[in-house]
Amino acid sequence: MNHDILVLYYSRTGHTAQLARLIARGIEEVPGIRARLRQVPPVAPVTETAQPPEPEDGAPYVEKRDLLECIGLAMGSPTRFGNMAAPLKYFLDSTGAEWANGTLVGKPAALFTSTSSMHGGQESTLLTMALPLLHHGMLLLGLPYTEAALSSTQTGGTPYGASHVTGGKGDNPISDHERDLARALGRRLADTARKLAASA
Repeated sequence: MNHDILVLYYSRTGHTAQLARLIARGIEEVPGIRARLRQVPPVAPVTETAQPPEPEDGAPYVEKRDLLECIGLAMGSPTRFGNMAAPLKYFLDSTGAEWANGTLVGKPAALFTSTSSMHGGQESTLLTMALPLLHHGMLLLGLPYTEAALSSTQTGGTPYGASHVTGGKGDNPISDHERDLARALGRRLADTARKLAASA
């Protein structure tokens, strides 16, 4: 049985990609579970221009079979006016066949985001990413307050998912609390996915 968890993200400046790698590290701290890092390609006003089959850097582009083959999903995006970025929304809008076939039904999911400011829409972005996953029948996981860093963080980290505050110039490093919470979210997702897969 495949025990991969898809870590899917869009990242323009690299901050969301950093969170994705931390979540992947947490996933792989659970025995027998692997993280499969994938990104969505950018979108442009000129839609006739095809994207290259592989990105110049970072994880490979996602394929629909990744959704089928993985036992869980961690999904992340930077915030755009309190919402997910267009490339991730574009990909989700293309998953109608997977919705009809129940590809993601019963699989666990977790969310992550990054913003430039503390009140830049982290929680609303996480919630908007949750909506299509609920339509897909996924089981959403957040971060419980038993994670001590959730009560102590002065930067990112929410009960709705992992997050990072990049700063206005994008030069804030990921804080220790943000790092701890991202890895904790990955572990929680992987542990839940393993239990669900074993009981199926």
